[in-house]
This record gives sequence, structure tokens and C-alpha cells, in this order.
Amino acid sequence: MNDQYDVVVLGGGLAGLTLSLQLKNAKPDISILILERRESEAATAAHKVGESTVELGTHYLREVLDLKGYLEKHELPKHGLRFFFKNDTKEDIASRVELGPRLRLPVPSHQLDRGTLENYLMKLTRQKGNRLELGAKVSGVDIDAASMHTVSYIKDGEEKKVTCRWVADASGRSSVLKRKFQFQKPMEHHANAAWWRLKGVIDIDTWTDDKEWQNFLEPNLRYLSTVHFMDSGYWLWVIPLGSKNTSIGIVADPAVHPFDTFNTYEKAVEWMRVNEPLAHKMLVPLGEGDGLMDFKILKHYAHHTQKVYSTDRWGTAGESGPFLDPLYSPGTDFIAMNNSWLSELILRDLAGEDIETRVNVYEQCHLALVDAWIPIYQNKYLLMGNTQIMVIKIFWDWAVYWAVPCHLFANKAFTNISILRELFASKKGLGRKFGQLHQIMQDLFLEWLPYENQTFSNRYIDPFDLKVLQKFQQDIEVQHEPAELIEQIGKNMNLLEQLAVAIFRLVNAQVNGASPDIKVNPYTINLGKKEGAVMLDTESENAIVPSEAVMKDVDVMWFYPKAKEMETA
Repeated sequence: MNDQYDVVVLGGGLAGLTLSLQLKNAKPDISILILERRESEAATAAHKVGESTVELGTHYLREVLDLKGYLEKHELPKHGLRFFFKNDTKEDIASRVELGPRLRLPVPSHQLDRGTLENYLMKLTRQKGNRLELGAKVSGVDIDAASMHTVSYIKDGEEKKVTCRWVADASGRSSVLKRKFQFQKPMEHHANAAWWRLKGVIDIDTWTDDKEWQNFLEPNLRYLSTVHFMDSGYWLWVIPLGSKNTSIGIVADPAVHPFDTFNTYEKAVEWMRVNEPLAHKMLVPLGEGDGLMDFKILKHYAHHTQKVYSTDRWGTAGESGPFLDPLYSPGTDFIAMNNSWLSELILRDLAGEDIETRVNVYEQCHLALVDAWIPIYQNKYLLMGNTQIMVIKIFWDWAVYWAVPCHLFANKAFTNISILRELFASKKGLGRKFGQLHQIMQDLFLEWLPYENQTFSNRYIDPFDLKVLQKFQQDIEVQHEPAELIEQIGKNMNLLEQLAVAIFRLVNAQVNGASPDIKVNPYTINLGKKEGAVMLDTESENAIVPSEAVMKDVDVMWFYPKAKEMETA
């Protein structure tokens, strides 16, 4: 039996298995050993939080790993993310404000049954010639930068040792290398999760007798969505699975919903009775007897890292590195980007290339993207009881995601050093501006909260009623040459700047009574309610007026009469 490999992967979950396939597809003669402590196949009632993919991760699975055929045959198609916000009668789903697409999306995504998927990937990686050892508990990793690394593991009570050129840590929250080298880093985002699987299909269209509401969308479109019910400090998910079962989960900020109020199934049932009474009514009977397939919890799940890749020929993948939050389903996205950087480093090193520059650039880019993503979640669970703010925030979050990271990944830009340098090396680079603008808008949502508390009902809002969102999503996979791609990202950033200003003008008019028609420098946006706030720039050459088209888009998601209309009324 072989005891020397090009790569040893610590962990045979989604991150490790997809990395092994990406490497093998690129270099068929590469030798890979995957060590997975689970002793058998993954259970159908899967063990992982979150089963939903979005555009970037889906592109990776379908196009990079060539899993399109499997996904379309064995996993459910996904009809986007769908949100129901708080109202005065949560017992009536038809009266809640609903956010989601009316039509099938042009860019596909999937609801993943993680047990089924990981079992298929295990079979596939073996078929391609990789060695997968189940029941293998890693007991030691000795990194030798000058020679070969040594990995020790215990299987069937016996310790075994293998050597390798590269170690890829995909051990999940065990974080073998992070613990070994002590590069943990706290993440100031505090939220907890509990989730369980129920036998059978759950279609929320059946949660009301309102035929008009049921018939507003085509059959199965709500069923095939990743459904979120939201109120202050929490969201509850309902996700269909290809195994004809359903995933349910509670994710909550402990400042509003202490973990000990839903960290057992019995407590979760009571929590739903108090916070989501309709879900309680519809779901609890399905969990009786053998209907409850499992129940899992995860406390303070968000974590960061100081290191991802090393010139000493190791790297982390998946949750052994950073993990943010399951909202918007970004887990597979980060696996996709992480695996693409790590596989590029491994393959170039095996080809004899000096990878020091790439290690540094890829790590800086990876950590910068994580840091840019954190504000999406940090303190934002406090906003979830506010419909107007959350509608605008969700649409903003989708706009930035589709316009920049998705488009860059689909164009293989994250492994193109010249593109990364142009985007991120200069303080005035588009990548830096992207992070700054995104942070400014996330801060605006928090600053707005004390001044916005209206409850709304009986509304439907579709992201594709906004032409700018529709275009960003449709253009994700459009291919460009490098120079053209930079130009396109510049155009997308210009639209995001206009979108930011158009949103701010309405918020500023409502909160401060300011004119809704002012010019604004998007990089100075704030409501002036915090000590030390920057001066709002309405005069310089950097102050802009949004186009008529962008202003019409923002009007779609603004639930109040605009300031001028209010004055007329």
C-alpha cells in the first residue's frame, strides 16, 4: 500500500472531497489520500448545517467540477431565496410581506441533500483514482518545509504514517492545522443554530387556504425556494431535500434569543410556538414518532483565521479556515474560492514553480473577502424585525454579490495575479472601493434602525422588478478577456455607487428631512447620527446623482411615499 502522496487531505466532507476532485481533474496522475474519521457513508439525515447553494458555489459544482449531470438528476433545483417578514398576524402566511422571484432564475442553483451528495463524491473520487480512508482519525501532522511532511492517523486501533508534499486541512471545526500552529482569530459575530430533518415533503403553499395567494406563483416555486421566516434577532429556514425530506433550522442572535431557549428539540418546538406559531402548527405534528430524523446544534458558529495558505506547502479548506454564517448560503461559495486558490498553489508547486508570490496574494485576497463579508452579518440580526430595512439590505447584498464576487469567479479572475493586483493592490483599486462602499452601506442600515419601525403586510416584492439586479444576475457567467473584465467591474461599481446614493437619499429624506434630490459622494454616506461621523459630501466632483433607471429601481423597494409625495398629501 502506498505510503507517499503528493497531497494528503485531512477530512472527507464537502470541502475535502471537492478539492480532491478539482486536483484530480486538473492533473490525473496526482496521488491523493483523503482521511475521513467517519467510519461509514454519510447519513441521509445529513450532519451539516445548510443544504442550499447560490450562484458562485453552484458555478463551481456544475462548471468547475463538472457535476451538472449529477445535480440535475439527483438534487432539487432551487428557486432562489424567499423571505417572509414579521407582521401582526404571523398565523397568516398570506398576509406577510414576501420577498422572492416570481419566475425561474436564469442562473441555476440547488438544494443539496448533503448526505446524498457527499456519498456520491466519495464514490466519484475513488473512481478517479484517489484513495479515501474511512474510519481514519488524524493523530499528528509534522510539517517539514525542506522535505516531505508526515501525517499520522489511527485506523482499526493501529497507528499508520504516510508522507506527502502537501497537506490540505479540510477537517472542519476540528481545524487540525489551526490548532497546531495557533492561528485562530476571533470573529465578533455571535449567533447560534439548531436544525433538524423531518420526513416528508413540506410545501408552504399548503399553509393557507387563500387560493389567490397560492396561485400567485407557479406550482412548486415556493416549495423549491430556500424559505426564511424573519423577525427581530432570528430567521427560521425551511429547505426541501431531494430525498423527499425537509430541513428546518433556527438561527438566532443570543442577545435577543438565548441559545438555551431552542437548543433541544423540545425547546425548539416551544420557541416556534412563541415566535413562529404557524410553523409550530404545521411542523410539530410531522416530528412525532419517527418523523424526526435528527436534531443538531451549533453554538457561536462563526470563526476566523489568521492563515489560510503557506509556502511550507500546506493550506486549509472549508470550515477549517473561516466560517461566517448560513444566511444567504455562502458556505459552498467559500469552499469554491478556497479550493480554487489552494488547488492552484498545489498544482503550480508540483510543476516546479515558485509559489511564494501567489501564496501571499491569494491569502490576502481570501482574507480580504472574508473581512468584506463579515459586515453582512455582524449585528445585523437586530435588523431582521424591520421589513423596510431588510428588504433594502437583502437587495443590496445580492447586488454586490452578483456584480463583483460572482462575476469574478465565473471569469476565473481570483487566480489571475494581474487582475487581483489591479483590483486590490492600489488603495484606489476597484476591489478596495468595493469593500469600502459595502461597509458604508452596512453601517447605514444599522444607523437607520432607531428611526424605522413600521410593520407592513400584504406586499410581494420581486428582486427582478429591479432592472439593475436582473442584469447583475443574468451577467454572472458572461465571459470577458482580462482587460474587458476590469472594465466591466468598473461599470458594475458605478451602478453600485448609484444604487447606494439612491437608497441613501430616500433614507436621509425620511430620517433627516433632507431633500431627496441632492448629489452625494457615495463614500461619505452616513446619517450624521454618530459622533465623529465624516462630513456628507454633496458638493465635490465625487458627488453623484443616480440615473433615472436606478432611481426607479430603488422606488420599487421603498415602501413609504417619497418625501415630495408626502408633502403633496
